[in-house]
Amino acid sequence: MKKFIAVLVCIAVVAISADILYYRIGVYVDLHPDKKVETFVKTQGDKVLMNKGNGYEEFEIKGVNMGSGIPGKWSTDFAIDEDTYLRWFGYIKEMGANTIRVYTIQNSEFYDAFYKYNENNPDPLYMIHGVWVNDYVQNSHRDAYDKDFFDTFQKDCLSMIDVIHGKKKIHPGEINSAGSGKYLKDISPWVIGYILGVEWEDITVAYTDDKYGDNEKYKGYHGKYLETTDDATVFETLLAKVGDSVMKYESKRYKVQKLLAFSNWPTTDPFTYSEEIEDLYMKCACVDTEHIKTTKDVISGQFASYHVYPYYPDYLTWTDDWKSYGVSKKDYMEKGETNTYRAYLSMLTKHHSMPVVISEFGVSTGRGMAHQDLNTNRNQGHMSEQDQGDALRECYEDIKSSGCAGSCIFSWQDEWFKRTWNTMYAVDMTRNPYWSDYQTNEQYFGLLSFDPGDKKSVCYVDGDVSEWRDKDLVVDNGDMQLSTKYDERFVYFLIKKKNLNFEKDTIYVPMDITPKSGSSYCSNFDLKFDRGADFVMKIDGRDNSRVMVQERYEVLRSTYSQNLDGFDTYLKDNLPAKDAPGFTNIDMILEIINPDKKMHPKKALDDFDASFETGKLRYGNANPEAENFDSLADFICNGDYVEVKIPWQILNFADPSTMEIHDDYYDGNYGIKYININKMYLGITEGGKERCKLEPMELKGWDRKVTYHERLKKSYYTMQKVWGGKSAG
Repeated sequence: MKKFIAVLVCIAVVAISADILYYRIGVYVDLHPDKKVETFVKTQGDKVLMNKGNGYEEFEIKGVNMGSGIPGKWSTDFAIDEDTYLRWFGYIKEMGANTIRVYTIQNSEFYDAFYKYNENNPDPLYMIHGVWVNDYVQNSHRDAYDKDFFDTFQKDCLSMIDVIHGKKKIHPGEINSAGSGKYLKDISPWVIGYILGVEWEDITVAYTDDKYGDNEKYKGYHGKYLETTDDATVFETLLAKVGDSVMKYESKRYKVQKLLAFSNWPTTDPFTYSEEIEDLYMKCACVDTEHIKTTKDVISGQFASYHVYPYYPDYLTWTDDWKSYGVSKKDYMEKGETNTYRAYLSMLTKHHSMPVVISEFGVSTGRGMAHQDLNTNRNQGHMSEQDQGDALRECYEDIKSSGCAGSCIFSWQDEWFKRTWNTMYAVDMTRNPYWSDYQTNEQYFGLLSFDPGDKKSVCYVDGDVSEWRDKDLVVDNGDMQLSTKYDERFVYFLIKKKNLNFEKDTIYVPMDITPKSGSSYCSNFDLKFDRGADFVMKIDGRDNSRVMVQERYEVLRSTYSQNLDGFDTYLKDNLPAKDAPGFTNIDMILEIINPDKKMHPKKALDDFDASFETGKLRYGNANPEAENFDSLADFICNGDYVEVKIPWQILNFADPSTMEIHDDYYDGNYGIKYININKMYLGITEGGKERCKLEPMELKGWDRKVTYHERLKKSYYTMQKVWGGKSAG
């Protein structure tokens, strides 16, 4: 019996050891060393060709980038299930896309779903797979040859190859920013290529090139599949080494090859710019994949991958010398403006001898905005779903006309966990996934929206007041009533006034959010309140309605007074009083470069603004089912009723899921700290001598129990027509 048990133990040890060596470490025996390496996709000149069984034909990549986030979860939770992926793959294919792109190894459910969707499917979806580089490593003191960068990058690339071929098992947390599970499905027949790396930090590239630039050990590389030219930089040489190891591993172990690319973007593009542009946009590094060449052993090919959004590179506006880029400025004039996006894409295709794929392009439907495109009006944010669709169509037309071999829309789904530089200072970033911050544009690049509510939202600002109940009433002044409700994205208001004349009557809704400050008098409109108000919502017709904030509680001033107005708000003489009676517009800072007029006489500074009024309310119908749906609409009037929706961040909520708001910026904090509240006070008035009484509205957060339902945006259907999708008609 003991001998039998010992034999079983030995068998178990051998089986476990073999499993670890094969599926986790990647040890294998090449049983077919003479087998010919094959590929079903290759490049020819500036084209991508695919063999679907009848020989090679040109294949245009019509792709969609897919993240791993859903509401209530961080992207690194990899919480999306197989059924959801299968449903999404169907939507994507029906839109007319033929490719999805992912940035890192997903959970195993993703690959199981992809296999299930494509198995026995005569019209499959294809995939471009990426390999992530940890953000912390890129933004640390490390250069690219540090083992945490180079060794990890190379190892993760090989793990990705094993995942693709169904020969990998990964423990949770084993690979940074990657999923885990048992990867036993071979999806390689539908994988057309790899994009290695991320948007490179220019400082990391410059630091690496400078640190090793005089060391011959790091200059030049000649591998079996990739080699560098004499002009290659140290960083480009590193990429060649990693790419060569990927092609070598897949060719030897799996006897196949895929297309290969390295991630890039305008920040590290291959062009040399004027001193003006380099100074204004701090461009300090270049990555040029023309310095990386394939050898005769490569039967697939290499393409150049770029993330290019329409509002960047608008820096081409600041130079008239385009000859060095191989393009003429006059050729890109449209309706009196310069299409810098199409011009830049043309620069890329003229520069490269290989196919160029714009692997990220898109615009956001977020209410907030971070970058204003002064040339094409395809901004980074504050675009309606209709605007988004139009911008995507125009971008795609520019991509096609410039000769690119394909493109991928960013992105498939909205992502609540995302952050943006011009709002991240104002929110609790440890709580991002648990509410939908409509002011943060980065969360709304998707074609698929996650709207609050299990099946529908608690309110739609559309003029239909049937969803409002008696329990929603907060203030009743006889002739006027104010009701409220809220969800993960908005605070909703219903204003009722007997015999309302919308274009002539002016109604004010004072709000007391924080107990720390506020004014009982609004000098702007000569309004009096029975308690200190922090915000006043003014309903004054279609074009002059807005939310304003008391001077003390203005978040933009607390953080950007020096940048915008040239003074330090924390100096003693600049401190706003706790009960300051002045209320100011609510603005949002933008990424705008204001060059000197003398330097650029053709562009007047009147075209620029370093901020925009995000507190101004937009009139329209915000019901997605309405024919005249406007996703950016904030309010609408119908008879005696006005419906309004206000994003939480406008009212200085840092995390509404726990009802966390901004503390007093000045009372010992010198910046943004948080406090929690369980009620806010609201009133309604037309002004006059009497003080407006503010009544309490109870607040209760939802913590991590978020509700949401999926909805395809109008932009989805726009691209469905452009790409000739299944229901394009």
